[in-house]
Amino acid sequence: MKSNRWLRFIMAILFVGGALVSANTTAQVPGRFYWNSLSDSNAVPLIFQSVSGNTNPFNPAHTVTPGASFNATMGMVGYAHTFSMFDRAATAAVILPMGRVSGDVTAGGRTATQTANGFGDPMLEYTINFLGPRAQNTLADALRYEPGVSMSFLADLAIPIGEYNSSKLLNLGQNRNYGRVGLPTVLQLGPWVPGKRTTLELLPAVWMFGNNNNYVGQTLKTDPLFQLDGHLTRDLTENFWGSLDGAWYQGGQATINGVPGTRLNNLGVGLTLGYTINDNTALTLGYKSTINDSAPNALRMDSFMLTLVVGWNPLVEGAKRLKNER
Repeated sequence: MKSNRWLRFIMAILFVGGALVSANTTAQVPGRFYWNSLSDSNAVPLIFQSVSGNTNPFNPAHTVTPGASFNATMGMVGYAHTFSMFDRAATAAVILPMGRVSGDVTAGGRTATQTANGFGDPMLEYTINFLGPRAQNTLADALRYEPGVSMSFLADLAIPIGEYNSSKLLNLGQNRNYGRVGLPTVLQLGPWVPGKRTTLELLPAVWMFGNNNNYVGQTLKTDPLFQLDGHLTRDLTENFWGSLDGAWYQGGQATINGVPGTRLNNLGVGLTLGYTINDNTALTLGYKSTINDSAPNALRMDSFMLTLVVGWNPLVEGAKRLKNER
């Protein structure tokens, strides 16, 4: 029974370390997302997200349109793989967003009610740990693993091939290069035992954007955007956990044909609940909302996300088969 319990524990961590949630929507990933996990793990996330506010959620710059109202329904599918590089935990992942967004948009004195649907820009992500325990290459490594203080390097890069119409103000693709770099950090609080795990997690990151030289015949430039995510997570049972989430966005001033917009300086809060359905399937529910959003130029955004993740690892699956054959 004890070995079976720990196999389930290892599989539960795979869902967190291997699951990819789109970085180019609300720009805030859930707690436990950047936990390191057993090498050679795989995960396929299926994500549904409903977002409303005064910014196009497919645009990670969160450019605010004062007085506008956007509504988006998004589906995302991805794949993530963990591996060891220089005896450090690393992850490579890809996510493909798709869906529909509608709303009133304004640029250069023009206002229109528009709708866009199709595929957004695919996002590539790479992380490698550089502070904390070494990579988990065996089941024994995974059983002994405790994050302590863990820090990784993160790099995201979008491929600007999503749906884009230069005559429309509202699009799913962004028609420019963009990405981010960050330092996901996990602080272990208390014992690392299933049902008792508690963490404080921080993600400072900077988004950078190329120019869109065909934004309805104009040039769109965006300053770098600083993002700080925070999560206080706690096991509620061995299979059920919760997280209190916070986010701060600073910068990201947009300029259209030399006319500058407003810099972001906004806070958001949220709640995440995660549940391990079985050894290979996990479900996550989350809600996030901005709080200092009463000013006309302030970012206003509400988001509900549901994520179903299927994960597997050859070592764990082999151990389960051997146990069942006894």
